[in-house]
Amino acid sequence: MSIEWVNRAVGELRVWGRAHGLDVDVDEVRLLCDYASDYLNVNELGDFTPSTFEELLLNIYPRKVIAPPESAPETVAAARTLVDFLLATEEIGGKMAIRMRTTLDRIEPEMPVALADTSRFGMAKSLFSAMGADVLVGGGAPVAAGEPVTPASPAPAASGDDCDCPACAPLPAVRLASREDLAERALRVPLMTDVRRLAQWMLAGGRRPTLKGRLRVRDAAEAVTQLGVSDPGLLWDLAVHTGVVEVEGTAVFDGDDPDPLDAWAAVVEFAVERDTGGAVTGDAVLDEELYGLCDMLYRLQAPVPVHLVLEYLEEMGYLEETWVAGEIEVDVAEAVRRLSYCGIAEPAEGHLALTPLAVWALRELYTGLGMEAPEAADLAAADASELIEGLLSGVPERTAEADIEGWLRARSPEEAADGLLGAVAGAPAVARGVAVTIVDRLGAEAEPAVRRHLDDPELRPHVIHWLSARSLTAPALTRPEVLWMSVDMLALAVPSAEEDPETFAENMAASGPPAHMIDEMWRVDHPDVVRVLELLGRCLRDQETAKAARKAAFKARSRAIG
Repeated sequence: MSIEWVNRAVGELRVWGRAHGLDVDVDEVRLLCDYASDYLNVNELGDFTPSTFEELLLNIYPRKVIAPPESAPETVAAARTLVDFLLATEEIGGKMAIRMRTTLDRIEPEMPVALADTSRFGMAKSLFSAMGADVLVGGGAPVAAGEPVTPASPAPAASGDDCDCPACAPLPAVRLASREDLAERALRVPLMTDVRRLAQWMLAGGRRPTLKGRLRVRDAAEAVTQLGVSDPGLLWDLAVHTGVVEVEGTAVFDGDDPDPLDAWAAVVEFAVERDTGGAVTGDAVLDEELYGLCDMLYRLQAPVPVHLVLEYLEEMGYLEETWVAGEIEVDVAEAVRRLSYCGIAEPAEGHLALTPLAVWALRELYTGLGMEAPEAADLAAADASELIEGLLSGVPERTAEADIEGWLRARSPEEAADGLLGAVAGAPAVARGVAVTIVDRLGAEAEPAVRRHLDDPELRPHVIHWLSARSLTAPALTRPEVLWMSVDMLALAVPSAEEDPETFAENMAASGPPAHMIDEMWRVDHPDVVRVLELLGRCLRDQETAKAARKAAFKARSRAIG
């Protein structure tokens, strides 16, 4: 949020630019100063250092500002102007200016890469721009790539059901990979490979199990040494359970080669329903509650921080306090490693998610238990309207991303753009926002189709922005068009903002529309203008700007009545 020193600095910069005949990008410099003040403890112009620019342009901007990679030169140019101004006003000396310029020279080729790297995106990405993955996850609070995902509140139980715990909530629809792909994956799971290796080793050596069909202690010890496996007892039990081998008394026979997916389903059923005594995760208590863990991950359909997994299991009463208070870090690391080896979960930078194989096997288990476990439709073959409708139905971000990529691969850029933009003519802002977000991924090859929608008054501002961002010939945006697009993009963020006003307020403080723009928004002929202005009036942290939004909302309502 702008503070007094930033306002003074920008005013002085404006005067300095006019005096030297320079075209200063004041708005971009203000943004640099705002973020330096908010996140880097810069309290006056003299606090800027070379490392300030490095942190701003390679860390803060990629996390906080929605901007295409091709906009990086403009931002770096504004930073160079700021250095010139700092030197001219003696806020810094000549040696410091040289160091800053050298740093900016190094940053310039790196910044576009940083802006394009989705793993750097943070939750404070501007909702004003409101074109990102948060739109595609069903209108909830935005979840940006790389940010922790907190387990969401479960859907309420069906009417008339006495229980509304997560385990009784309806199962979400899940997207499944093809059977061919899943079968190939099953054959590559390390656990499954070791099950087959141990079975062949037992058969080849004429080794016999105990009278109860278990692995003999002597054979288990030799398997560890000769095969390099860590838990031959579990592997043998799975070999028998999946039908890889057949046991009669102490005799062992080569079983029928089971279908890879049938064998895999049996492995998951064994892991989550049998008393495995810690053989799966390395901890007996966690093994006992593996069904609850997998069920939670199945319902969330998103990577979850490992520490939140533990908190969830503890809150649900799955974990005893003595276990949680023990050697957690060692236990968790081992459990994650084992679940990855088993093919059930895939770890990624402190997060945990089910593998596609595990999702498939759990759905098979649920179905076998008589539970309704819906499968989400594959949107790659859908038309543009069906794709948008499907994305707005609440699919998880990762699923939405796969849907979009598959849909685009099946079409030329021009065909994709024409279908998407044509599907949202006269549609609500949220549908238009999804379409524009996807079209924004397309390159200049889509120009003919995009340009054809210049005559649509609702799409025209977005089309002009798309063309300009690719340095293609485009008309200038008029002031009314700029205002209309501002309201349209904010309307896209309203559903998530109403659910999480605090996050919306944070994002608006970081990069929301200025007060003078809000003052004029009431004039915009947009069906959501009153709703947008009322939201701004409730949520903006700057009291003067919030007051301006409330006054503008009153004017917009009065105009509608008149």
